Amino acid sequence: MTSADDDPATAPTQLRMPRRPATEAEARALGSTVRMRILRLCLNDVLTNKEIAGLLERDPASVLHHVRRLVDTGFLEALPARRGTRGAREVPYRSTGKSWRLSSVDLPGIPRPGDIMLRTFLEELADAGGDIVDSARLGLRLNAEHRTELTERLGAVLDEFAARPPDPDGEHWSFYFALHADRRRRTPQQDG
Repeated sequence: MTSADDDPATAPTQLRMPRRPATEAEARALGSTVRMRILRLCLNDVLTNKEIAGLLERDPASVLHHVRRLVDTGFLEALPARRGTRGAREVPYRSTGKSWRLSSVDLPGIPRPGDIMLRTFLEELADAGGDIVDSARLGLRLNAEHRTELTERLGAVLDEFAARPPDPDGEHWSFYFALHADRRRRTPQQDG
């Protein structure tokens, strides 16, 4: 026998990871496609600034500015320094996963979080050669309750996968989800 608590369709909010609103400093740190890409690169791989710069095809000094901002706001952690192949001191960095535990906030003077995420995804997609393995597009007509249900259920699936340890034999994947209103098609109730 299954209870309502055992049915993910009837208990999606119980599966969601609790989130807190980002502070202004955190929102500013996440307001850059470069910093968002650094977080993704360092999510499952420990990388030095030089390695990050090489993967992003950017100047190491510029990347170091972004890395320091992410460290200062707790999104990246610096691991103990090590000696590189030529004996130079290298600091490896790892993502803390903190960005996944925050809810986005719109603040004046900072790009909207959804805009940054979309631009970041498009940059990563371009770097991947534009190869999309799977995609879907769906038009829906939902009331507020069902829209909330949809986002909570999808969010619960993403939280579940985000909480899993990385597969040692796995490949790196990126997932982007966007839900937007179709403002050009208003219902009679919205007009009247």
